[in-house]
Amino acid sequence: MAALEPEERPPSSGEPLSPLQTGARYFCTVGRGLESFLTREVQARLAATEVEYISGKVFFTTNSGLTIMKQLKSAERLFLLLKRQSPLIISSGSKGKTLNEIQRLITGDPRCWIRAVSIWKSLLELEEKLPSGVSKPPKRKTEENENIITKKFKIEQTLMMPEDTECQLEKQKDDSIQEKKDLITEKEIFQEEKSKNDEEKEVEHHQDKLTFRVSCRCSGKVGKIFTTEEVGRVIGTTLIKEFGWKADLRNPSLEIFVHLNDTYSVVGIPIFSSTCFLPTLLPLGPL
Repeated sequence: MAALEPEERPPSSGEPLSPLQTGARYFCTVGRGLESFLTREVQARLAATEVEYISGKVFFTTNSGLTIMKQLKSAERLFLLLKRQSPLIISSGSKGKTLNEIQRLITGDPRCWIRAVSIWKSLLELEEKLPSGVSKPPKRKTEENENIITKKFKIEQTLMMPEDTECQLEKQKDDSIQEKKDLITEKEIFQEEKSKNDEEKEVEHHQDKLTFRVSCRCSGKVGKIFTTEEVGRVIGTTLIKEFGWKADLRNPSLEIFVHLNDTYSVVGIPIFSSTCFLPTLLPLGPL
């Protein structure tokens, strides 16, 4: 694999980032034997972290926008990672137990599905709103500048005070530290409650509005017991019951990709509508 050209380095400040400042978790499918090449590419091009690979897949975290991710050369297809876990427990005596294991991919943690759909939706919306090379100034940077100005003002005030107020300043400092601790605790509680409320609203928002289809790959023990159509039907039925989504095999707003084998169980949402990173995005639909 040729070395990356200068213009293909990690995204600059002018390129749109992911909706999550800390980045989102993705994986790419890749030809067997090319995993190490793609690993180096996502590190160099996307400044990716937590990069690891298994046969045919490379997992990573990045806050790069979709525009820069389209430029990956070694990847076949890009997915937003929804779930990655150990292989399903296959019960030789009962097919029903294995079906329950498949259903638990959804019912075991339904909130992670809602979070993943929200990230997917935000990614596509951000791609549509921000043209290439243009980004809004991050809110965090503005807040940091305001904090710096405030701190400088306090320092100037302190320097102007007489020396006999040192004890009072020390007491004020201790009070300030305690206030900050209290504020941090209150902020954490508020953010946790807000997150729960947002997720509940998100569930209500997606009820009866999201259309989907399920694409499955099954091999190993699972493939010997179930066909891909059976696994897809179980997952699809569970999603309908759990979230009220509607199945649409021809023109879904969302595709769910599931790969089950003897090594792992992986669930993801394709970011692009086909392989080779073609620029056509999945339709956003009535979300």
